[in-house]
Amino acid sequence: MNPNSQPPNPQQPHPQFQGRPGQGPQPFANAGSPRPAAGGVPGQPPRGPQGFPAEPVGGGRPPAVGGPAPQAPNRRPEDGIRERRAISINGLLGLLIGLGLMVVGVVVGFNGARAAGDSAPGGGSGGGVLAIVLGILLFVLGWLLLQSLTINGPGDSKVVQFFGSYIGTIRAEGLRMTVPLTRKRPVSVKVRNFETHELKVNDADGNPINIAAIIVWRVADTARAVFSVEHFQQFVAVQSESALRHVASTHPYDDPGPGETSLRGSAELISREIAEEVAARIGIAGLEVVEARISSLAYAPEIAQSMLQRQQASAVIAARERIVEGAVTMVQQAVQRLEDDGTVALDADRRAEIVSNMLVVLTSDQTVTPVINTAANRPG
Repeated sequence: MNPNSQPPNPQQPHPQFQGRPGQGPQPFANAGSPRPAAGGVPGQPPRGPQGFPAEPVGGGRPPAVGGPAPQAPNRRPEDGIRERRAISINGLLGLLIGLGLMVVGVVVGFNGARAAGDSAPGGGSGGGVLAIVLGILLFVLGWLLLQSLTINGPGDSKVVQFFGSYIGTIRAEGLRMTVPLTRKRPVSVKVRNFETHELKVNDADGNPINIAAIIVWRVADTARAVFSVEHFQQFVAVQSESALRHVASTHPYDDPGPGETSLRGSAELISREIAEEVAARIGIAGLEVVEARISSLAYAPEIAQSMLQRQQASAVIAARERIVEGAVTMVQQAVQRLEDDGTVALDADRRAEIVSNMLVVLTSDQTVTPVINTAANRPG
């Protein structure tokens, strides 16, 4: 035993167990010398104050052992899935060939069985057995051809899978024949519509409102509709309600500010915004929005009465403003015409009296009874 050798540190693993298992000792990456830094433990990265790993010279993080970890690609669910045309031909020819092969297979197999039965027990019956096998093969081939047939109506399509792999979509109408041993999932490409539930949302002013919308949509990419999401019909319903909530919460019910739009006063703009919002959310599933319309819009029942009074007060104020504006215009025209015609000489007091009386009559919300002051017309 070497007297200069020291016993291994019990807290440090044996050098042969450092690094990766089964690969022997491995130094740390970019290590210039096997000697540890001052205050460090052999075989471990140098430690800084308070036991934290020391920063390497030159800044940055020390490279990881074995190279950098692979970065997971940021993939969207529809990456690599696009609708393409499946291999298909007119199915009438395949129907005739399939039925013919099955009939021929039955006849050949029956004849082979009869030939095998008629042969002597000790004689050869290889021809009969071969005929039976050939008949079975012809029958199976005909069945495969018939199994590859599918029927598409107007507005229908079939998503074709061969042992789980997507091989294309059949959009052609009528009887079609495609690859045998495939699964053909029907997907309607017709225009569909549905009405969302009446949602209770707070508008931009914080007032609770009830709102519902009608969404018109259709399937644009059958492959993404089937493989990108689970139950795309339910996906459309949920995303439409989410988009409707978002749009309703960013606009006031009425009385918009400068440059703003209201839910009640800008129905066309709000409907277009809802359609764009829904389209952006369901495009991942290969779906597109044709149209969106608000079908129901009202204040929530708990504030409906107070908001009705507010609307009535606003309507009364607007009506009064219109009445006053018209009354002032009429008084101005009347006084101006009297002065221009010279019918009556009006001084300042007389003019003020006429203006006051006319404004009272024109702006009153009740029927005014005229009173004639005869004392003012008596001679002195």
